[in-house]
Amino acid sequence: MTTLLPVDANNYPLPVLRLLSGGAKTVTVTATSARTGTAFDVETRVVGLYATTAMFIRFGNSAVAAAATDHYLPADTYMDLSIAGDETQSFTHIAAVRAVADGTLYISEKY
Repeated sequence: MTTLLPVDANNYPLPVLRLLSGGAKTVTVTATSARTGTAFDVETRVVGLYATTAMFIRFGNSAVAAAATDHYLPADTYMDLSIAGDETQSFTHIAAVRAVADGTLYISEKY
């Protein structure tokens, strides 16, 4: 298969996306759920997340709130997650709440 994408050791293409200019966001994570202040750009298909502390995260709309029953993101972890289907964006915001200690969730929008 011909591809312009970089390949791994098994010659499988690695999907690589561009960082969205102005698409860097942070959320201060405490015992109370907090979410991004602005919506993700309509072109954003993937978000890169980095957690400075263990936390629980949830994607949704402008009213989303995270709880201790949501998806766990360990401290010092970087993860890429899709927020879009084939043609449309499924989520506009992310919310987080700490698991133990306060910290920061860094978000990089990609398209």
